[in-house]
Amino acid sequence: MEVHQLQMLRELGDLGSVKAVAETLMVTPSAVSQQLALLQKSVDVPLTRKEGRALVLTDAGRVLADAGAAVVSAMADARAAIGAYHDSPGSTVTVSAFHSAGQALFAPLVALLAKARGSASLERGVPRLKLADEDVAQEDFPGLAARYDLVLAHRMEHSPGWPTDKVAVIPLADEPLDVALPAGHPLAERRQLAPTDVVGQPWVTSRAGYSPADVLAAVVAVSGRPAEVLHRINDYSTVASLVAAGGAIGLLPRFTAQRVLDAGVVLRPLAGVNSVRKIDILARPETLKRKSVMTVCEALQTVMTELAGAA
Repeated sequence: MEVHQLQMLRELGDLGSVKAVAETLMVTPSAVSQQLALLQKSVDVPLTRKEGRALVLTDAGRVLADAGAAVVSAMADARAAIGAYHDSPGSTVTVSAFHSAGQALFAPLVALLAKARGSASLERGVPRLKLADEDVAQEDFPGLAARYDLVLAHRMEHSPGWPTDKVAVIPLADEPLDVALPAGHPLAERRQLAPTDVVGQPWVTSRAGYSPADVLAAVVAVSGRPAEVLHRINDYSTVASLVAAGGAIGLLPRFTAQRVLDAGVVLRPLAGVNSVRKIDILARPETLKRKSVMTVCEALQTVMTELAGAA
């Protein structure tokens, strides 16, 4: 039983396919299958089973995968103790973010680290970044930690928490979703809106499983009236453009949507329902033992604090 075999089993449990494991670890699918077969020979109980065309973990496989995660974390501690992690503050850090977070945070993050890199007084390395956008349903964010060092994820405040047995969680912000209105809309004159004020309006909202749709569902539940949904758009810049054009209202995040707003759109707080989404950094516990990763975490916290303060 080898550490890399345990890692492959863990990745299979998180990613759901041999192909995805191979892409994440940058090996061939046949190499993954071979190592999983060798691991299977070392134990007496089945670790995987076929579900249709997919290969999934059995209960025994999940137990061993969790134990393997503990082994990988212990190895990270050992490397940190001898300096393999601690002394590489300038290494590359991979970061994924959902779309609105990427729009709002990536450019300031790059600028902040570039400024630090150019500082003559800096005595330590500054991480290099590899950025990607991954806008997935809430339950799929933890699995992205298998592919990226840091995952910017969001969930509604009242929804189930992240699986802390699989990922570490660093809170980044509590961000309200506000009602987005055309600047000339009669409701724009109010400082705060209630579900009964807005439920009868035509709407542009997200696809099911994303924050705006969740909040609109709460508005419908509280008001006891159905909502007229004209458009289902996940991209906030498109939502803002449609609202500015008139004919529909929407929901936009207070901080991260600031870059896509123009004078034709105003935001008003929504009372009477929980419209707050939590923005968190998710990572595997062993990843946070790397100094470069923690430097990027701190930079993200700085950028988010500045963004929230400017809203």
